[in-house]
Amino acid sequence: MNDHGIVTAPGTLRIERLMPGPIERLWAYLTEPEKRRAWLAGGDMQLRPGGEVELVFRNSELTDGDDRPPPKYEKYAGESRMRGRIVACEPPRLLSYTWGEGGDNVSEVSFELTPRADKVLLVVTHRNLATRDDMLSVAGGWHAHLGILDDRLNGREPAGFWRTHARLEAEYERRIAPA
Repeated sequence: MNDHGIVTAPGTLRIERLMPGPIERLWAYLTEPEKRRAWLAGGDMQLRPGGEVELVFRNSELTDGDDRPPPKYEKYAGESRMRGRIVACEPPRLLSYTWGEGGDNVSEVSFELTPRADKVLLVVTHRNLATRDDMLSVAGGWHAHLGILDDRLNGREPAGFWRTHARLEAEYERRIAPA
């Protein structure tokens, strides 16, 4: 399995990861605010179709000993918030919600979970990304966040988020062809 995301259609990125199980544990890290905060963002979710999603990002607090964010992400050095709506919720196998409602470019992210012995196949698909820059940012971001999730689930200390994100975004710049 390749850790890197792939473009599956225009404006669509897919990343697959084999994570420690059981599936209920991984579901909790996707849906419970305190667990989600350890790798992505806190905030409440109403786990039903049409339910509200609020993600409260504190990327600079995700890991210890990190670099400052790159200049283009400086506005995300502190707390930032994003809203969305649940599109689909089928515990513990599928969670899908809109990303960035109220902004210029609303997209959608889906998490599909499939048990594989004592592990769980996690498939993250982010759709409706408007530009290549959005695709590069999202690819580097999901890759870095999922790395933190994997480390947390395995009891390891994750590498610095911003340092990792900057490296990965540069790597995706080479991997994802211009439209």
